[in-house]
Amino acid sequence: MSTAAILQDAVNTIKQLIEDSIITNGAQGKESLIRSSRVIQQIHEAVKKDLIEKGVAPNRIVPALGQSNGELVLTGSFKSKSQDVCILPKNVSPQREILTDGFLKGKYEAYGKSFTEKTISINVRSQLSSLAKNFDTLYERTFAESLNLHMRCPKIVLGEVYLIPTHELSSSAVSERQIDYVATGSVEKYILAFQWLNNRANEEDEDTKYERVSLIIVDFSRKAPKIYNSDLELKEDGLIPGDSTASIKELSFLGFSEALLKKHEERFR
Repeated sequence: MSTAAILQDAVNTIKQLIEDSIITNGAQGKESLIRSSRVIQQIHEAVKKDLIEKGVAPNRIVPALGQSNGELVLTGSFKSKSQDVCILPKNVSPQREILTDGFLKGKYEAYGKSFTEKTISINVRSQLSSLAKNFDTLYERTFAESLNLHMRCPKIVLGEVYLIPTHELSSSAVSERQIDYVATGSVEKYILAFQWLNNRANEEDEDTKYERVSLIIVDFSRKAPKIYNSDLELKEDGLIPGDSTASIKELSFLGFSEALLKKHEERFR
């Protein structure tokens, strides 16, 4: 299956899950669904499926396809955290070791620096409502994650997948168990922000960057959700100005897996 088809299936399911939950139980149904992680898990699974399509052995992907438990907990300079999707390194075994510097100096961690640094880690997030209101907090959290791991393991290859809608559900309609969408007006801001975090070139580049970011921009207000993969589409639909410097050319999910795998091969060949 192509990358485009894998992602389209995922966003189609997300739309159906959310709208069905609203029609059945209004705002409470929507909030319960979001808290259950069933929505974001659709993107987790799309990432795993695409990695497998690109030649990654299924037994190297953690958690395994179809599973949400058993995430790898990687340790950086100031915290240990579960990683959403990891590709295990070849021919490197975990080695429990004691940290010798940083905030966690003196603490033990399960895998050791060599294993951690050669693991590809991909985190998956979404912001489906209140895009403008929550931007600062969510963005700060995003680059704190890359900073944490890159400070301890400068060569580690990190990916970030972030889903945002072009239109949010109207809270007043949701409370009445109805479906109505309103434009967010935040698409350009998110693109510009994630451009700044994208394409970390080498171990001396800024630790806050990711080796590759995918910003998935979706119009869920359409009968069949539309995924944007080009600047021209965004401009034609009035989502970014015609003269904007915002560009999703290198933020598309198309090519995301390949970019991470290529970068890893360059660093650890």
